[in-house]
Amino acid sequence: MTPSTREAAARVFRDHSGRVLATLIRQLGDFDRAEDALQDALTRALETWPEAGIPDEPAAWLITTARNKAIDRLRRERNFAAKQDEIRMTVERWSPAPDAEDDSHIADDQLKLIFTACHPALSMEARVALTLRTLGGLTTREIARAFLVPEATMAQRLVRAKKKIRLAGIPYQVPDASRLPERLDGVLAVLYLIFNEGYAASAGDVLVRQDLSSEAIRLSKLVCELAPDEPEALGLTALMLLHDARRTARVSDSGELVTLEEQNRALWDKKQIFLGLTYLDRAMRLRRPRSYQLQAAISACHASAASAEATNWTRIVELYDHLWKLTSSPIVALNRAAAIGMARGPEDGLKELEQVASLGNYYLLHAARADLLRRSGRLQEAASAYDEALAHVTNDTERSYLRRRRRDLPGVH
Repeated sequence: MTPSTREAAARVFRDHSGRVLATLIRQLGDFDRAEDALQDALTRALETWPEAGIPDEPAAWLITTARNKAIDRLRRERNFAAKQDEIRMTVERWSPAPDAEDDSHIADDQLKLIFTACHPALSMEARVALTLRTLGGLTTREIARAFLVPEATMAQRLVRAKKKIRLAGIPYQVPDASRLPERLDGVLAVLYLIFNEGYAASAGDVLVRQDLSSEAIRLSKLVCELAPDEPEALGLTALMLLHDARRTARVSDSGELVTLEEQNRALWDKKQIFLGLTYLDRAMRLRRPRSYQLQAAISACHASAASAEATNWTRIVELYDHLWKLTSSPIVALNRAAAIGMARGPEDGLKELEQVASLGNYYLLHAARADLLRRSGRLQEAASAYDEALAHVTNDTERSYLRRRRRDLPGVH
């Protein structure tokens, strides 16, 4: 297989594996059997596509091939006689043939898989892993590397998650209308966690893991396609697009963190900003504003400002006020205090920070306090706050930034 063919096949696999696996899980009723069948189909594709070419409908080809491979696996099992009824029932359940599946049926399968992978009965770690494995098409090794855990640990999480789905009889279905909003919130929370781990890695020596951020955005767009009238799905997609548009400017050529006010805005992705604003507009037209939409509106204020000085901080504080009323989140309170410091002055921001004591040793609390103290000229206190932040930060890139800020304080040692 030539490199170009291999790359094209890899793109097809990544683009379609989630759709195919969703349909196979419905047809086979088992995560492991569906994954094995898909892997067999991918192996067959690598053998035949270099000569035959990539099919016009690769998803249908993969479904059909996987179906046939699954039947072959059943027939090869040692207790073949005991499997006769299972084979017959499986073939009946697969009628009509998978290559007759229409796009709406496949889309419905994907939506069912999203809600199954993000079921509240599973731990958050299991939801994230299962979502990336089944819908994202990431390997166990890739997921483990992204979240800085051993591959064996991640494999055990996946095994436990699939076992719990099987033993607890978690239904492979979309919740009914009365439960959809609460279950959708859980799905979106998983996607936002994945995005945030990619956008600002919690530990390690790399700040941005673009593969995770991109995967979260892709899956969030998919949710919007499958549930187009859910404003929070649109809001989350807008939020992630607007954040991710600044990705290139967030780290310098030497690998150092560049804060929002210091970023070169010419490096921001204008097309992605426009797309994010489009999703936000669609969300707000539905007139059901909630958390992700308000966060996206705050990010839109930054994205729309020609410079840091031109940022409408008063409007940002107003949006944080609304967000605080909705969530009462200490993280929102922290960000609101920082915004007040920009809108009204650092001393006002420091007063607001005094209300966020519940965050304890969260390093960004101390970093925000250090920045406001620096802006107000209280340099010795700022140095102490930077020291507190450095004592609790876990990402090497952010640690380097805080050290530089601490070092640059004039007249302080």
